[in-house]
Amino acid sequence: MNDAPQMTDRAALLRNRARAGQAPALFLQEEAAAEVKDRLELVNRRFTNPAVITGFPEVWQDLLPNARIVADEEALSLERGAHDLVIHALSLHWAADPVGQLVQARYALRPDGLFLGSLFGGQTLHELRTALAEAEVRLTGGLSPRILPMAEIRDLGGLLQRAGLALPVADSISLKVTYATPFALMHDLRAMGEGNALSARLRKPTRRAVLSEVARIYAEQHADADGRIPATFDMIFLSGWAPDDSQPKPLRPGSAQTRLADALGSTESKLQD
Repeated sequence: MNDAPQMTDRAALLRNRARAGQAPALFLQEEAAAEVKDRLELVNRRFTNPAVITGFPEVWQDLLPNARIVADEEALSLERGAHDLVIHALSLHWAADPVGQLVQARYALRPDGLFLGSLFGGQTLHELRTALAEAEVRLTGGLSPRILPMAEIRDLGGLLQRAGLALPVADSISLKVTYATPFALMHDLRAMGEGNALSARLRKPTRRAVLSEVARIYAEQHADADGRIPATFDMIFLSGWAPDDSQPKPLRPGSAQTRLADALGSTESKLQD
C-alpha cells in the first residue's frame, strides 16, 4: 500500500465529474478525441481490440464504439496483453502516479500494440494561475493550492521510455478560448469536471474580495480590445508502441558504411580546437 500523500483527492474529482455531467462543457474532450482520430488515421493498421481510459466515456464511445472503456483509477482494470490499442484520454494529468499509469497501459498491449495518451500540459491556464497568485498574495499574504501542476512536454517523452514503450513521441497543440469574464471561465472549468480536486486545497469558499481582484488583474493583463479574456489550454499527445522484433532498431554507434559528407555531396572539414 502506498502511504505517500496523494496530490489528487479522488473523491472530490469524481464529485466534480458527476456535477459536470448535469450540464457538461466537454469541448476539450471532444477536441482531444478528434486529434486522436486524426492520429489513428495516419497509422496504416486496423485495431480490433481497443481500450480507452477515461473519466468521460460518452465522448470516447462515439469515437470507438467497440472499445473497452476503463475508469482512470490508480489500478486500471486492464488485462495483460489483451489490447492492440490503448488510449489514455485526457485524464493522465490527474494521476497520482503517471508513470504507473503508462506502465499499466504498456502491459495491457500486445506486442507492437499502440499507446496514445492525451493530457493538459504546463502552459494550461497560465493566465488564470498568474491572476490567482497575485490576487491571493496581495489580499491574504499567502498562496493556496488551486490549479493542478502539470508536466512540460520536454519531460513526457522520457516517461514513455521509462514505461517501456518504444518509438516514443510527444507533441502538443495550444488552444485559446475567450470568455466574457474570468467567472465565465471558472464556470466552464466546473462544467468540464476540471475544478479544484487537489488534496491540499482550501476547504472553505474563497473570499469575494479575492475573486474580484482576480477578475481585475486578469482583465488588466490579458483582456483584448473587446474586453474578452483568453484562456490557454496546452494539450499534449503521447504515442508509443509495445516493443516487438518487427520494429526498426537504431544502429550501433560507428556502424555507418557511408559518410554523411559523401551522401550530401559536400566537403568535410574538421572542427577547430
